[in-house]
Amino acid sequence: MTEHTAAHWAPGSHILWRYRENGGPHPHICRPVTVVRDTGELLAVWLAPGTECVKPVIADGTPVHHEPLATRYTKPRAVRRDRWFGTGVLKLARPGQPWSVWLFWEPGWRFKNWYVNLEAPRTRWSDGVDSEDHFLDISVYPDRSWHWRDEDEFAQAQRVGLMAKGQARDVRAAGRAAVEEIEAWGEPFTAGWQHWRPDPAWRVPALPDDWDRTPAHVSS
Repeated sequence: MTEHTAAHWAPGSHILWRYRENGGPHPHICRPVTVVRDTGELLAVWLAPGTECVKPVIADGTPVHHEPLATRYTKPRAVRRDRWFGTGVLKLARPGQPWSVWLFWEPGWRFKNWYVNLEAPRTRWSDGVDSEDHFLDISVYPDRSWHWRDEDEFAQAQRVGLMAKGQARDVRAAGRAAVEEIEAWGEPFTAGWQHWRPDPAWRVPALPDDWDRTPAHVSS
């Protein structure tokens, strides 16, 4: 893993993009990514096809989204190593903002859509960034239309106690703020990121054995 020796990571550096389990301190999602840009205004990273990642599963091995919603967040879980299949994902995140924006393409680099992932503002540590997913998301399309996603999961997380009422209100408010930015149609939607392409010389980053280590130092 690339050593973080400066205030920002250089393009081409490999870092970890992790999400903590909801209601717990430990990471349960880990995706090695390549830094595209890292400034005081934006962190952009590339999740390459075929990257080895860690994801949560139901303890018996059932994929989380194959489990019925009623028991999806109450059955015991485990984590499993897997690959990121399909096309890669470009992730854009501004410091302190409670969401990140992901770009998806169809095969052949035909741009598909943006995806606003509502999440805790990321904390930075020596080898990456950590956050917590907040269930609720928004899909945004090139014709400037948009729609909410995973509202059923957002509601179920509240029913089973993974998200308190106050936090849920904050998440919904963050979603409304994101919608305001979508409807204003500024950056990142007008920044041309859909035309970006990864450097063909970049290698796919490796998943370290200690992917779930506790950071020695974190910052926002």
